[in-house]
Amino acid sequence: MLNRRQKLLIIDDTPVNIEILGELMGGECEVLFALNGTDGIELACSQLPDLILLDVMMPDVDGYEVCSRLKQDPLTRSIPVIFVTAMNHEEDEARGLEIGAIDYVNKPINQAIVRARIRNHLELKRHRDLLENICLADGLTGVANRRRFDQYLDQEWRRALRSGTTISLVMIDIDYFKLFNDGYGHVAGDECLRKVALKLVETLKRPSDMAARYGGEEFACILPETDAAGALLVAEELRHEVEALQIPHESSEVSSRVTISVGVASMTPSPGESYVAIAEQADQALYAAKKEGRNRVSSCRLDLQRETFRYNGSNFSAGLALS
Repeated sequence: MLNRRQKLLIIDDTPVNIEILGELMGGECEVLFALNGTDGIELACSQLPDLILLDVMMPDVDGYEVCSRLKQDPLTRSIPVIFVTAMNHEEDEARGLEIGAIDYVNKPINQAIVRARIRNHLELKRHRDLLENICLADGLTGVANRRRFDQYLDQEWRRALRSGTTISLVMIDIDYFKLFNDGYGHVAGDECLRKVALKLVETLKRPSDMAARYGGEEFACILPETDAAGALLVAEELRHEVEALQIPHESSEVSSRVTISVGVASMTPSPGESYVAIAEQADQALYAAKKEGRNRVSSCRLDLQRETFRYNGSNFSAGLALS
């Protein structure tokens, strides 16, 4: 995540200004653009750029209003904004800074100065992201910690609500981990947790997917823009890959090696709902997987029914039961 190419969003109703700024920074970061404030807000919410260059004078929604809306939205409030404008009165600059902008650039732009300012703010953003990731990483396993999990799930839930897409959550519990600690010791237990966490991260394919340590021997994977069918495939791959680590677990009641139980929930958010809803469903599905034998994947759907999947050779077998 930290090595990804940074994104710069330019919001300006004059195409030639976008072209100049885009050519200025196109070789150093990914450049996105919008020709009006409304589209700019939507693009900021969907792409979460690292920095926004924002024109003040635009016909539909002016830059001050755009900045105010961005700063009021939890999804975008932390994105730094630089105003680019021909207005050069001190009161205009003060107004922009008061509503949340971090810098002000006057037109006509001096390309060398603007490039230097953009570079500096992108570098500051990179360092801030690095510090946040250090603070939000689990000290033992290195994956996201519970605080980061809550933040990211809330963020992706809000994004899914805006776009009308489905988000999935996978809850994971290492089977009979207490017995593992009792039999092999806590040092081996810590190493087991690290190996499982690393395998979860390696198995997730997309940069937007996140693996986190939920607590103790529990992990969770957030899968944005993933429907139930896709989430079940990911969940089964996670289960298979952890079992393939072949970590010995002689005291387990389901296998001679470490296995996991997995609960899956998929939802398209509705207004008034919070991400707690999908977390509760995934937790119910995990409970079902453990109750029905462990080392399996269980999916909670629509709060009314539960479908438990167990991989047998090359096919899923399913059993349907009321929750």
